[in-house]
Amino acid sequence: MTTPPQTAVDENSYLSPTTPDRKHTFDGSTLNSQSSDAAFRFRSNSGISAASSATVYSRTSLQYEAVDDALRPDKGNEKDFVVQNNPFAFTPGQLNKLLNPKSLSAFKALGGLRGLEKGLRTSITAGISVDETRLDGQISFDEATTAGKEKVSYGDIPPPSAPLRTETQGVGTSQFDDRLRVFGDNRLPERKPDGILVLIWRAYNDKILILLTIAAVVSLALGIYETVAGDSGVDWVEGVAICVAIVIVVTVGAANDWQKERQFVKLNKRKDDREVKIIRSGKSIQISVYDITVGDVLHLEPGDAVPADGIFISGHGVKCDESSATGESDQMKKTPGDEVWQRIQEGTATAKLDPFIISGSKVLEGVGTYLVTSVGTNSSYGKILMSLQTKNDPTPLQVKLGKLANWIGGLGSSAAGLLFLVLLIKFLTHLSSDSRPGAEKAQDFLDILIVAITVIVVAVPEGLPLAVTLALAFATTRMLKENNLVRVLRACETMGNATTICSDKTGTLTQNKMTVVAGTVGADTKFTSSPTEKSKSGTMSFAETFSKLSAQMKELIRISIALNSTAFEGEEKGVPTFIGSKTEVAMLTLAKEQLGLENLATERSNFKIKQLIPFDSARKCMGIVIKYRGSYRLLVKGAAEIMLSKATQTISSLYESEGSCQVVELTTAEKEGISATIDEYAQHSLRTIGMLYKDFPQWPPADAKTLEEDPKMADFDDVFHDMTWIGVVGIHDPLREGVVEAVAQCQHSGVVVRMVTGDNVTTARAIALDCGILHSDDPNAVMEGPKFRQLSDKEMDAALPKLRVLARSSPEDKRILVSRLKHLGETVAVTGDGTNDGPALKMADVGFSMGIAGTEVAKEASSIILLDDNFSSTITALMWGRAVNDAVKKFLQFQITVNITAVVLTFVSAVSNDSNHSVLTAVQLLWVNLIMDTLAALALATDAPTKKILDRPPQPKSEPLITINMWKMIIGQAIYQLVVTFILYFAGMSIFNYEMHERVELNTIVFNSFVWMQIFNEINNRRLDNKFNIFEGIHRNFWFIGINCIMVGGQIMIIFVGGRAFSITRLNGVQWAISLLTALPCLLWGVLVRCFPDEWFAVVFNGAVRAMTFVLVPFWKGLRFIFHPIAEIFRGVSRFSRRTARRVTGKKPSSDEEEEDQSAMTGDAPFEGGSSARAQDGTRRVVDEEAGVFPVPTITTTTPEPVSADPETDPTIRENPETTTTIMIHPLSLHSQ
Repeated sequence: MTTPPQTAVDENSYLSPTTPDRKHTFDGSTLNSQSSDAAFRFRSNSGISAASSATVYSRTSLQYEAVDDALRPDKGNEKDFVVQNNPFAFTPGQLNKLLNPKSLSAFKALGGLRGLEKGLRTSITAGISVDETRLDGQISFDEATTAGKEKVSYGDIPPPSAPLRTETQGVGTSQFDDRLRVFGDNRLPERKPDGILVLIWRAYNDKILILLTIAAVVSLALGIYETVAGDSGVDWVEGVAICVAIVIVVTVGAANDWQKERQFVKLNKRKDDREVKIIRSGKSIQISVYDITVGDVLHLEPGDAVPADGIFISGHGVKCDESSATGESDQMKKTPGDEVWQRIQEGTATAKLDPFIISGSKVLEGVGTYLVTSVGTNSSYGKILMSLQTKNDPTPLQVKLGKLANWIGGLGSSAAGLLFLVLLIKFLTHLSSDSRPGAEKAQDFLDILIVAITVIVVAVPEGLPLAVTLALAFATTRMLKENNLVRVLRACETMGNATTICSDKTGTLTQNKMTVVAGTVGADTKFTSSPTEKSKSGTMSFAETFSKLSAQMKELIRISIALNSTAFEGEEKGVPTFIGSKTEVAMLTLAKEQLGLENLATERSNFKIKQLIPFDSARKCMGIVIKYRGSYRLLVKGAAEIMLSKATQTISSLYESEGSCQVVELTTAEKEGISATIDEYAQHSLRTIGMLYKDFPQWPPADAKTLEEDPKMADFDDVFHDMTWIGVVGIHDPLREGVVEAVAQCQHSGVVVRMVTGDNVTTARAIALDCGILHSDDPNAVMEGPKFRQLSDKEMDAALPKLRVLARSSPEDKRILVSRLKHLGETVAVTGDGTNDGPALKMADVGFSMGIAGTEVAKEASSIILLDDNFSSTITALMWGRAVNDAVKKFLQFQITVNITAVVLTFVSAVSNDSNHSVLTAVQLLWVNLIMDTLAALALATDAPTKKILDRPPQPKSEPLITINMWKMIIGQAIYQLVVTFILYFAGMSIFNYEMHERVELNTIVFNSFVWMQIFNEINNRRLDNKFNIFEGIHRNFWFIGINCIMVGGQIMIIFVGGRAFSITRLNGVQWAISLLTALPCLLWGVLVRCFPDEWFAVVFNGAVRAMTFVLVPFWKGLRFIFHPIAEIFRGVSRFSRRTARRVTGKKPSSDEEEEDQSAMTGDAPFEGGSSARAQDGTRRVVDEEAGVFPVPTITTTTPEPVSADPETDPTIRENPETTTTIMIHPLSLHSQ
């Protein structure tokens, strides 16, 4: 190797000067600069190559030691620098040094852009070959870097070269075999899902289940002792049965978690996939982001999210937002790699040059191409994501239900504690007169403890968060099949209560299949494709018009369309077509069919591009500057009325027979005529695009302002005036099929649809009338963006209720609209596809981006992606959102009913029994718990929505989880079930003439009847409203049918073979009839409950709550005082089990767990089932109001007030906080569903 030539550079640019005796420190070791060279000299044929020996130069020269240092392996990453049988010049580790951090030293060491091109065996113009598999031969490090040292002059963009031919070998090898082996693919390793054993441990890691297990084991030990020591039967059976029941409960819960996690893994795979535009074999194609590999050449366009690291090849005005990748908040302008290399060779300043394209950044402006150097885990963003892989955060509904579950569990725990206290007192009272052996007495005490703990197991509704998780998993999976890709889970539940949708027009309400159907060339030469229009005076067909145009005029229109466009030629399903913006595709199709456009790439290669002005949604246009016959021509196209306002000249002598085209002044009359034509097109729902041009003797013009960051580029706004009018085209975009029905369905369901579009007022109004957003020509329903943004907040709030169409709007107008709607209390859904739509999509309660036309920035800002870009798909999201909320409420209604009946029945029967035994044993209660938690959650969470779910308005944000209608059903069913079970338990002996030895048969009837009532009540809970048809759609829900079959089969099997384990006996036919006939009326009773008016129930219920408050508040305070020490014991067990779980799973503690552990150390731990937060009025809150629960008072209560809907909105509560201390349950609010 030879030493590099001495090159002068700015010492403040990218290299640090060194002196001959300077030493370099790496990873704590100090190496002499000369010896370090030897330490990092690698054999190129092994693929472990680096820069070679160095000579020290003066302080003003490029230090080759620094180049060597730039490629040194970082500690821990040495393996990335070692590749066996590497056919490329570089290793992944060396390429990664380009951007870890950005390093022009590494760029220099690798030979610049040309060195990377050579070393990666690709072409910066044609990309890699689509035929490449395994590569013959090898490129050494020296060969690659030598190619980079060749003289490169950066200037105009070169035309694409022929595809690079790479040698391939082998039969049956896969595409890019060597490239993928060396550099990997663009995928990140999936987070390994928790194994089934971890899930089982997590399901078991509940303090109550652990306590129950301990009690069951002790009971088992005593039972074995009694069985071995005496002549009694198998006393160990109950202990074994409880342990088996616990195993079943834990296993089923873990299986549910396992299935749920895998559903979300599949969803995440689809969520992260997207299409990108690349160049391979000289052709632009679209591929999956996962299929990008090192050496690919990728297109950059505004709105793109950069998928891989690389070096900028060429382009115009490319600026990136790298804040998410590097934390740098400034917009980073990109400099082509060859220009950077040229500056390095010339020794000019390089400090502000940036050729690096960083994965994870976003393209804000400009277009261009770049060479991929790192993908997947080797890319900078991939490394960040690998370190940040986390699980999904809980949704608001999950958090709310979790808090409500804690509150309900707290009440159940209190009931269990009271039961234990009462039974313990009874046990101690009779203990002195009890002559039984000590083991039997201990067994009785354990029975009391086990029943009390089992009541807690039943009372704690751990299935509530599970229900919403299952509902979301089921909904998102089904929504994906219906073209809704849910990125953010909370959006699914939020969309159900959306009150307004702000929709784009193009591609969402319309088909985005655009066709030029009319146009005008010059001031008044009109053409159309419509037969009815051809008969009008002065209007000709396409063929007739363009056949008469002069060659000069045809060329002007053709290059205005072909050059001023970001679309490109490609293939879709094997058919050649244009790929890109549908508006541009429509115009390119016109140019191809009528103007002689043959090959788009060839047409573009005939002209040298000097500056690109990307489309800007604020100015509504885009432009390009080309070198044209000794001068420079600016071509602009955009919104027709804006283009017309910038025009002062037009073209005459259009036809071949009239000679050369002439530029003449655009008269006022001609301008008015063109404006009338544009308005006529707009009234026919056509999108109007105007075209302008202007010639300059030099570029940038001598008197024009230039861009501060690039003096070779003119300030577009400074030169965009006195343009020459070329013409206007009208593009037809038909409405999507089903949009009219979808808009009507939204309006029927109480959701207001607003259209936000960049089209002019006339076009927007016509489209809005066509699709039903507007029903009359109300002037207050349509407004232009510039006028809208000038309104004050007060004026906006007054105008919004009537506003339906916002025309000629910018993304900032959309953001302001969303902000004001949310301020008015609306739940807002927004559709968007552009980069600048990001703020509005992020601000909305639910953001919908377009899967086809949407930019990556828009997709990342959204919460749901519409895979078909169809407005009708928002109806699907609306339906499933309501279905999720309904599923949770159905399950909540069912579970609270079971909670009330099971706890009350167990409590009363145990207290009234002389032997302190409940009619429902611990094993029976665990079976009930399995039914009402896991199985019921699966059954009730899987009802697919129907169109009827849209027959009601959205629920207000203040509506509680448990509505008055739900309370009516809960209390109504609880009353029926308790009355029936109490009659059977207390009067059954006399009713059925049973003897005392037949008591076990009666208890079995009570248990059987109780379980069947829950099964029938589950069917009853399929409806939340007051309609009677509870079987509607049940035949379509195979989950519901299957799970109920499991419950029915399980109950029958338990009665027949449960025997000693369940403390029951077999029932005969009459006893089965009694069980079923007492349970079946649950369905009929549900009809009667639905017939009872909600308003009457509200009056009775509110009065009962006020009366109960006086009793329950001091009772609750007393229980807290008595059981606080017990709660501390439970908390200690919980902390111990959590620490054990962390050791097993390696999981870090959550912030809540850390806070609780810290609270335990400081002695400020909250009471179980409640929050430690205190309200400002001095009351301790059991849970947040968001969970649906009011503060529990710690002060003397005042005269109670009626229950209110929401403490945040009710002025009575806000002004007099004392009155809130009389209320315990936020869901008691009298909102009717």
